[in-house]
Amino acid sequence: MSEYKLKLIVIRIFSGLFLFLYTGCVSLVEKTGRALDGSAFAEKRVAAYGAGGIELWEMRNKAGERSYIIMLNNYPTIKFRGSDVNEQGEFSLVSMDYLGGSPQGWNEFRLDLVGEGKLVFDGTNAVISVHHDSVEPIQISFARIKRYDTRLSGNEALTSLRNRHERIKVITEWMNGREPPPKEMKIENFDRFWKPKLFPEAVSKKQRPADWQQAGDQWSRAEGIRWNKGYTERAFPEELRDIRNTGTMLRDWEEALDWIYNEYEWGQILETLGRETVLMKKK
Repeated sequence: MSEYKLKLIVIRIFSGLFLFLYTGCVSLVEKTGRALDGSAFAEKRVAAYGAGGIELWEMRNKAGERSYIIMLNNYPTIKFRGSDVNEQGEFSLVSMDYLGGSPQGWNEFRLDLVGEGKLVFDGTNAVISVHHDSVEPIQISFARIKRYDTRLSGNEALTSLRNRHERIKVITEWMNGREPPPKEMKIENFDRFWKPKLFPEAVSKKQRPADWQQAGDQWSRAEGIRWNKGYTERAFPEELRDIRNTGTMLRDWEEALDWIYNEYEWGQILETLGRETVLMKKK
């Protein structure tokens, strides 16, 4: 088994970060803190539930404390972490783990979240929903990168992936604001639909937009490609022009396509989490 495939199976879990203070009693805030404080290490899966494209794992650490991992079948590179539930079945969504790869290597990070949800157990079933309006990304708090033979971790990886995250947010916001794409676009179709619009220089002539090249266009070379600066000016907002003309946008696309896809689909991801879904216990 390759290192990358192994890493997809065994995503790192929580360590060493408190976002909430303990109060005097066992509360939702306290249980959230337990999910974040590093005691989630050395945990094991004790139950699994699934239905409707959602899978839920109940995790328990050596101290007997529980947290929950939520996975979506349509977005296999991400896993959400939720705290234990309180007496009312409420829990906090505290982070999202991402691990995605390309022929060049892989990116791995943990994105801290603020969010709330409901998880109620009824016999052998679990009913889950996340209040999607409450979910807010905070910051990437853990990062590792493998790019060809180079490995990055610590502050160097954090800086690199935080910068990439900012670029991805800008490009996907622009993409979502353009013409409506086909509904329920899978990642393969996502690549086919968007790559010719973003990088006509990097696709075959028959895939390029008809008017992508005009008389008087100026060109620049970066990352081994001649970039049509005129097309960049016509098609892209100012904040995206430099990263396209320098090849940075293409490098992000090639090294982190599924990350870009997830960010593009973020609204759909939250909508899926927000549905009240009955999950059946697996044997």
